[in-house]
Amino acid sequence: MRRAILALTALIGLAACTGKPSFDDPVISDRELELHEYFAGHTVAYGQFQDVLGTVRRSFKVDIHGDWDGERLILTEDFVYEDGATEQRVWALVQTGPETWEGTAAGVTGKATGIEDGNRFNWRYEIDLPIPSADGTVETMRVSFDDWMWLLEDGRLFNRAYMKRYGVDIGDVSIMFEKRG
Repeated sequence: MRRAILALTALIGLAACTGKPSFDDPVISDRELELHEYFAGHTVAYGQFQDVLGTVRRSFKVDIHGDWDGERLILTEDFVYEDGATEQRVWALVQTGPETWEGTAAGVTGKATGIEDGNRFNWRYEIDLPIPSADGTVETMRVSFDDWMWLLEDGRLFNRAYMKRYGVDIGDVSIMFEKRG
């Protein structure tokens, strides 16, 4: 039993030390991400959630419809999970400065905050996520997200979102966005 506790403690400590992106990282692209331009119109995304041990737990497709009215970006995200479950999340984002954003959505605690910098965008928020159980019921789990997005070529945007619960890493989400129109 003692060995199991030591192994678990070491694993949690190791997971906490994993490297994560930072605005201190060198810029490797001259592309400029303009969030409101990228997400205006139709975008499709494909992604998956991996737990802290690297096991893929869930995959999904998202149809995103964005509407920019010059002041507010409304993103309607329609998720379809591999198991057939569906979910919709509607974000209302407001540009608060030349490179800063705030946003709200159902389940988000307070406001999400974001910063654009060159080809990258960092988006942070806390949300109550619906989690389906084996018996068909749905529970919610409060987690914090540290999303990092990078504009790639050909209308693609890569997103890596680091998830924590109670300050401990629980996994990450990888998503590839493709601009459709």
